[in-house]
Parts: sequence; structure tokens; C-alpha cells
Amino acid sequence: MADRVTVIGWDGSPLTAAARAALSAATLVAGAAHHLALPEVPATAERIRLGSIDLAARRIAGHRGSAVVLADGDPGFFGVVRNLRAPEHGLEVEVVPAVSAVATAFARAGMPWEDAQIVVAHPRTLRRAVNVCRAHHKVAVLTSPGAGPAELALLLEGVHRTFVICEELGTAREQVTVVTSDKAADHVWRDPNVVIVIGGGPEQQSTGSWIAGRHPQGVRGWALPSDAYLGSATDPEGDSGEGESPGLRAAQLARLGPRTGDLVWDIGSGSGALAVEAAGFGAAVLAVDSDPDACARTAAAARAFGVQLQVVQGRAPHVLERLPEPDVVRIGGGGVPVVTAVADRRPERIVTHASTRDEAEALGAALAENGYTVECALLQSVELDTAAWSERERSVVFLLSALRSDLAP
Repeated sequence: MADRVTVIGWDGSPLTAAARAALSAATLVAGAAHHLALPEVPATAERIRLGSIDLAARRIAGHRGSAVVLADGDPGFFGVVRNLRAPEHGLEVEVVPAVSAVATAFARAGMPWEDAQIVVAHPRTLRRAVNVCRAHHKVAVLTSPGAGPAELALLLEGVHRTFVICEELGTAREQVTVVTSDKAADHVWRDPNVVIVIGGGPEQQSTGSWIAGRHPQGVRGWALPSDAYLGSATDPEGDSGEGESPGLRAAQLARLGPRTGDLVWDIGSGSGALAVEAAGFGAAVLAVDSDPDACARTAAAARAFGVQLQVVQGRAPHVLERLPEPDVVRIGGGGVPVVTAVADRRPERIVTHASTRDEAEALGAALAENGYTVECALLQSVELDTAAWSERERSVVFLLSALRSDLAP
């Protein structure tokens, strides 16, 4: 094992005294081509081009002497430190940090970033990174080849955002470009780059900033009473729609489990209650309804609760054909044709409900035939008038929850 392993972050500025001292004693130096060309790298040191971190770690583990790994930005922030410290390599490292690429990007943009979400986009995770950009006002995306600004823009089709694209930060070729998301796909961008994605709602106010990347403020709790989402300007009386009692909504959300990086379809959004609460968990949400008044209620509820979601007016199942791939879906109505159309898109989880056992059996059979493991529960709730402790309202509904069979335990 190497006698000493030092990881040095490089942000384009002159190396610190600690970094120069570690390099001067190095007998092995690993890094990208531009790192190995630095004049401080000893001519006698063995040099390793960083491609596979695991291969480099094995070479370092077998080296006798002092090893240095050079990396862009802060190597402890989505960088090589985690890989080098993995148990299979057994490397203990010292770190000389630099300014992270994210911090540099926001500095170039002249923007605060304690309220930003930060994601890494690879081809395999690009869709989830896009979902975060759909759901949040400010997102920094650390891109990679095949998952850069153009690919982000293409998957954000129909969602307006502003891109601040920072190319080759810290080098002589550094460039910062501001474009709208619909224009980003028209250019070829140089790697490495960081994309700051802005839009879709108000920026967090300084008075609410006490925790990074989150907005723990506003109404406390979820599965709120239906009337909390009603009374918009387009429908002063309000109508919660089919199956939107707080108890059923709570059960649906519990089985869907929406989370950051997910895309939720809420088909038959009604008042927007479930869509808004799913967005409150950090998921991206497409709220679908054929009724323009329901779409207006959902948009108004989203504004009132300060969450980002996209409202799509159209009738299922036909409107679903042009929507991006979902992770979890709540179906508020439409029967077997809608359930079948949703199952064809292979989301991880689907929840729906029925008012009769025959309807529940038909929906459950359609889900099972399309490769889902189905559970059904009869939910009964009774609301009491606490002044007289008498029954005020009774609700009975069949809740169906389906998990894609290849994910079932």
C-alpha cells in the first residue's frame, strides 16, 4: 500500500503550499491529462491517467511511496474521495480541497446557492436529474458526456427554464452562457460543464434560509382536509372530485411513496390535493384532468402551497401518449382502459380506487394481467361531529395498489 495518499483539488487557481509540498514528494501522480501537465508534477514520478477510478485505486494500493491524486474542484464533493475510501481499496487519504465546481458556477452567475438542489447527471440518471429540475426552482447539474445541457433541455420539453451553462471552469477556455431551455439543444457544449437550472416559481427568501437545499416552511402536515385546496377564483364553491377524501389520499400517497427524482402522474387531479402533496415530497408532478376548471384549481392550489407542478389538460388514456415516463401513478378515474394504458408505460407503482367490489375486481384483474402484483383493501372512515359525538359523514372505498411484478418481494 502507498505510504501516503494525498488527494488534491484543483480549480484553476495556483496550487496551495500544502498541495505543492505533497506533489514535490510524490512518486506516483494520478489525474486527467491537464492535471499531469502541471509544472509542479515531478518529472520522475510515475503518472497514471485517470479513467477508471477503481483501476487507479488498485495501482495506488500496490504502490510503495507517496501517491497524489489530482481532481477538478473539491474532490470530496461528488468526487474521487468516496471511491478511493471504498472498503475494497483500503486507502486512507489526506485531502487538500479546492472550490467546488458548483460553488464556482454560482459565483460566476452572481447568485446565492444555499437553496439549490444539486444533482449529478449520467446517461443512466439523466431522467431523474430532469425530474428534480421540473420540481425545484434552482438546481445545479453536474453533467457528463451524453447527459449534458442539450440532453437536459430535450427531456424538459414543454417546461420553461433558464440555463446558466458554465463550461470548462477554471481554465483559459472558461465560458458562461445564459440561454432558455428551449434553445440549449441547438448548441454543442464543451465538457466539463455545470448547468444551473432556474425557474418555475419564486426564489426562497433569505428570512426562510436556515437549511441548505430545502424549504421546510408553509403549511405543516399532509393529507389535509379537502377544503384546504378549494375556493380558487375559478371555482369559489370548490369540488374535491372523486375519491379525494383525506383518508384515501393519505393511503394513496403512502403506497405511492413519491420522492425527489420521481415523476408522478396524477390522472384526474380534481382539486389538485394529491398532486400538491406529492410535489411537497420533492417529486415532479404531472397533474392530468380533462376538466379545465379542475386544471385551474390544481394550478391555483400549487401556487397557494408554493410547489412546482405541471398541469396537463386532456382526456386519458389518449393524452398519456405524449407524457414523459412516470415512476409512480395515481389514477383517479377512467376505468380499465386508463389502467391498462398506464400499465403499458411500466411505472413502478400504481394506485387507484373503486366504489364497488365488481369495479375493484375488474381494475385488479387488468393490473395483474399487465404484470403487476396487486393488493386491495376496503377502507371505511367515519367523521364525527365532536360537539355531539354523532356521525357526520361515512366513506367506504376499495383501494387498489399495484407494484410492478419484477420489483415485488
